[in-house]
Amino acid sequence: MNVFITGSTGFLGGELLVDLSKRKEVDKIFCLVRAKAGEKAIDRLKKVFDLHGDFIDEKKIIPIEGDLTQNDLVEYLSTHKLLGDVNVILHSAADTNFSSIYDDIVEQINIHGLERILKWGKQLKNLETFTYVGTATICGMDIKNRVIKEDESPNESVKHLVKYTQTKMRGEIILHTYLPEEKILIVRPSIIMGDSRPWVPRSYVIMWALAAINLLRLVPINPNAQLDIIPVDYASKGIIALLFSKRKYSVYHVSSGAESASSPLKATQAIEHYFPHRPEFNFVGRELIREIKLWARKKLNGNSVLKNYPEHLNYWDDIFDDATDLRILMGGLEPYLDFIELGQTFDNSRLLEDTNIGLPEPAHEYMKRSAHYLDKIDIFAAALAP
Repeated sequence: MNVFITGSTGFLGGELLVDLSKRKEVDKIFCLVRAKAGEKAIDRLKKVFDLHGDFIDEKKIIPIEGDLTQNDLVEYLSTHKLLGDVNVILHSAADTNFSSIYDDIVEQINIHGLERILKWGKQLKNLETFTYVGTATICGMDIKNRVIKEDESPNESVKHLVKYTQTKMRGEIILHTYLPEEKILIVRPSIIMGDSRPWVPRSYVIMWALAAINLLRLVPINPNAQLDIIPVDYASKGIIALLFSKRKYSVYHVSSGAESASSPLKATQAIEHYFPHRPEFNFVGRELIREIKLWARKKLNGNSVLKNYPEHLNYWDDIFDDATDLRILMGGLEPYLDFIELGQTFDNSRLLEDTNIGLPEPAHEYMKRSAHYLDKIDIFAAALAP
């Protein structure tokens, strides 16, 4: 098997690359890698393997220097001598930014980048499977507080909280205009956060939101909202298990499902004792988001409900040298709070039926092994590019 993978230096893509490299069925893995100034593509791939001490076989792992935004990408890949025998494409690259100021970039990567890969992939004589890494959250914001099945999406009429999920939904539709059903495998991870193993995560994507909540301690969300969160190692193993399994379906959730779901209350209880010098976690109504922003602007009304939490306000005075930091933090965090409030979990019975991967460890359990990393995250930088 010869695999072409996009996004191989990313959070999930890096994990997929390392796991794929250990499969004896895989002969070559061609990695589309964007070279950075002063850094060769192969050096970027070596960093992926070096992070956790994995061996890189440079005869098996082959960098293809390129970029999803290249206008000539289709021609470039089509004329590349090494790529003619590719039979599996694993498209994991995506721009996951939640901020609306990056919407044009999200569209460019998630739609136009996908179309370039599809135009090239359609020409491959030996293509067997195009694996599209989507997201379970393409179901949109209209479905709340229940388990969602694969067949409920994609639905073009639903509303989305952010451009990212909307483009991933459209991506699934576009996929079917290029390739026949039998060549398509769509995998939809739920929220991927951290790593269940006791080492530094490959990325702090999503995890920064927990770090921000851990810093704030006064949290404007429903403490019992269901959270479908999985670690990156489970996401990768689930996707690869599906790639090599005898599948009954073309679309799968890779998720915690209701049985292994977490909640804000469980997650905060799991990490609270690691930070004993901070106030206790307190959950408040969503309407207090506005009050928190007013406090940051020093415009809080004297009768505000927020005044009922003097310990937290004094604590904020101590930790935020500049109240602007709190405004930045809340601006980046708010879309994540919106997602949490939806209370969505994603049915994983297809995944469990067609693989032997089993259920993931709940987030409130594995996060205990990562709690000490939370204070190492630059949450303000993350909030500016959530």
